Amino acid sequence: MSPAVIVKTLAEKNIKLAALTDHNTSMNCPAFAACCRNAGIAALFGMEAQTAEELHVLCLFPELGTAMTFCTSWYESLPNIINKPEITGDQVYVDEHDEIVGELEKYLITSAPYSLDECAAMVHKAGGLVIPAHVDRPSFSMMSQLGTIVEGDWDALEFVRPQILEEQKQQRATDRQKSAVLEIKLPRAYPVTTSSDAHYIEHIGRRAFDLDIGTIPLVNGNGTVSLAAIRAGLAKRAVQP
Repeated sequence: MSPAVIVKTLAEKNIKLAALTDHNTSMNCPAFAACCRNAGIAALFGMEAQTAEELHVLCLFPELGTAMTFCTSWYESLPNIINKPEITGDQVYVDEHDEIVGELEKYLITSAPYSLDECAAMVHKAGGLVIPAHVDRPSFSMMSQLGTIVEGDWDALEFVRPQILEEQKQQRATDRQKSAVLEIKLPRAYPVTTSSDAHYIEHIGRRAFDLDIGTIPLVNGNGTVSLAAIRAGLAKRAVQP
């Protein structure tokens, strides 16, 4: 998916805030920033990082430059496995007009040498948000890699099906026989989000959610997204264990 087509689809679906998080890279974020600016869509920038545990983490930044610096350093830490386009596809990045600017050499579907906790500390030090991705999914998630939702300095937890938490509460309350599937428990209250995790245009907006930021402006005077507004909205989405 190109940033231009992504943003066109976001506008058609009336989505006001979006993040571009390619796997282990942010090289398409400059084009995304330009397209969002032209469309009047607030944008966050970053990547979906793959940690040493082979789980995915959304690393989100309000400033494009910070995202590019952080994600470039992360990319440089990846193992020196060269992508083979004829087998795994091209890894190009483009400008806002869909013109190819360059191609990444390292294969992106690998893990950096940093743990989940180390990743979170690094992102927060750089001024970003940390959201472990699709924690209830049976691959590349907390549940698949660690067997449970672990406590940590997360700004939110992303679920594919957040309703599973309430379903499990009801199951415990009625004392029904537990299934063989690992039970998902929150170690403490966390904001819960969903995301499209779109890899195809038709998936954009399939799990969008409302963020109630009250009267706090979403965008700062310099055009960047207000993390104060984001955190205020996330706080209202906190789910108790």
